Amino acid sequence: MTTLSSLFNNTVSWLDERGKGAWLITMILSFIFVWPLGLAILFYMIWSNRMSRSFFGCCHNRKKHIETGNTAFDTYKQDTLKRLEDEQSAFQGFLQRLREAKDKTEFDDFMNNREKDLKAQ
Repeated sequence: MTTLSSLFNNTVSWLDERGKGAWLITMILSFIFVWPLGLAILFYMIWSNRMSRSFFGCCHNRKKHIETGNTAFDTYKQDTLKRLEDEQSAFQGFLQRLREAKDKTEFDDFMNNREKDLKAQ
């Protein structure tokens, strides 16, 4: 079993070193010759987030750090992004407090109904 595990780990490392092209070629060839293996590789790539990193992650991260050269606009953009992040975290905190209040209300209702049921017996 350890040899199968080490073979799998070595193969994954080898493909990772060669990049997304190696993963895609391996998946396509596997679909052509042994389709269940190709399907397994596709599921593994999705499960391990190799698909999102390979196709979407590189471009998304690059766009975030581009500066226009206009210092006034870049400062405005940074301030606006910071303000939006602060608003998002404040809103997430509000939602968390709202969930906690709802949970407490439901629990209090449950306890009140339970006490009524116990008294009725």
